[in-house]
Amino acid sequence: MVYELYVDSLFLVNAVMNLYLLILVNRSTLRTATRRGMVLGACAGAAVYLLPFLIELPAWLKWSLALVLGTGLMIGIPFRPKSIRAFLRILRQLFWYSFLMGGLLLFAGGTMPFLQRFLTEICGILGIGALGFLLAGYFQEAERKRQNDSTCKVTLIYGGIRVSVSALLDSGNSLREPVSGKPVSVIDAKIYRSLWKDEQRPYRAIPYHSVGTSRGILRGYLLPQMEVEVDGISKSFQDVYVAVCEEECRVGMILNPSVLEEAQQYSKKQETGKEHDTESGNAGQTAV
Repeated sequence: MVYELYVDSLFLVNAVMNLYLLILVNRSTLRTATRRGMVLGACAGAAVYLLPFLIELPAWLKWSLALVLGTGLMIGIPFRPKSIRAFLRILRQLFWYSFLMGGLLLFAGGTMPFLQRFLTEICGILGIGALGFLLAGYFQEAERKRQNDSTCKVTLIYGGIRVSVSALLDSGNSLREPVSGKPVSVIDAKIYRSLWKDEQRPYRAIPYHSVGTSRGILRGYLLPQMEVEVDGISKSFQDVYVAVCEEECRVGMILNPSVLEEAQQYSKKQETGKEHDTESGNAGQTAV
């Protein structure tokens, strides 16, 4: 029996399904991958999965090679894990979502015979894949909200000083810096003194409201860099606001969950603004 294989169609299906998987994994790993990295990783994995059809080797060897190399590229290109622990956590997430997608395809084909022909076409496979992607994203968001009140390791960096603290990722912390709208996390006064010593720094007034206190003001400071680590995966954030709590805290820091989602967006906006200012200055030769 002779089969016709359309390499372009197979590559397209694999690349899109890989991209679905990488987006889901990225959402569960502090969003450390960029869009470009995920697209490149998805395409690299899809290209490697074509090797068994193009090379002459024993079946078990070429499929094992494709699996190991393809999976390694899908993880290494977008996420660049810095430790074995981080790699294994990403690998676990990737396999979990892969089984979810594959199970959905088998379920749809087995329980709905009228879809079997549709599922052999590109549109059918990608359509069911998109449905699985949306369902997984829904449950992923529900799980994220459930786990918001958890602890993680945070390293605060100012100049050459690095202070590592145990932080509570608190869904109840919705503090914002009034001018920029950036999310604000809260640190203990001892942590503040460890970072800035006796240095007098300008601060922003951060209004807050809590149970038992009608209103209040916290001193907010712009921290140049902060690293957050969860399950061996770390991510660096630039120019984040921290407010100083003079009262004794049960943990060293109360991390605003919005920081993990919005800090990268603010950084991109600032870079875009700087590039725009530079171009304007070069064009108009404006002196300030």
